[in-house]
Amino acid sequence: MKEVTVTELKEMMDNKEDFQLIDVREEIEFDLCNLGGELIPMGSIMDNLDKISKDKKVVVHCKAGGRSGTIVQMLTAQGYDNLYNLKGGILAWSDQIDPSVPKY
Repeated sequence: MKEVTVTELKEMMDNKEDFQLIDVREEIEFDLCNLGGELIPMGSIMDNLDKISKDKKVVVHCKAGGRSGTIVQMLTAQGYDNLYNLKGGILAWSDQIDPSVPKY
């Protein structure tokens, strides 16, 4: 499984790279804190495949990297080859990039 670190994601954002950021947490988690990605909860991914780009890099994240890792593996098996798991998820973002992002 391909992964990006939170430092790499921050660089991608700072450089205004063309990529899609997908948050697979639940809406209540997204409302607590988010990185500005598109919310597609894990349970609804298969119903929203049309929202996931196949033409550019897609970074998938969750709280700690487990759920997003499962989604990346599942969609890679569906033929996606442009998906990256955010290593450590939003918790790593809070630890390493922006401590104002609340941990829960």
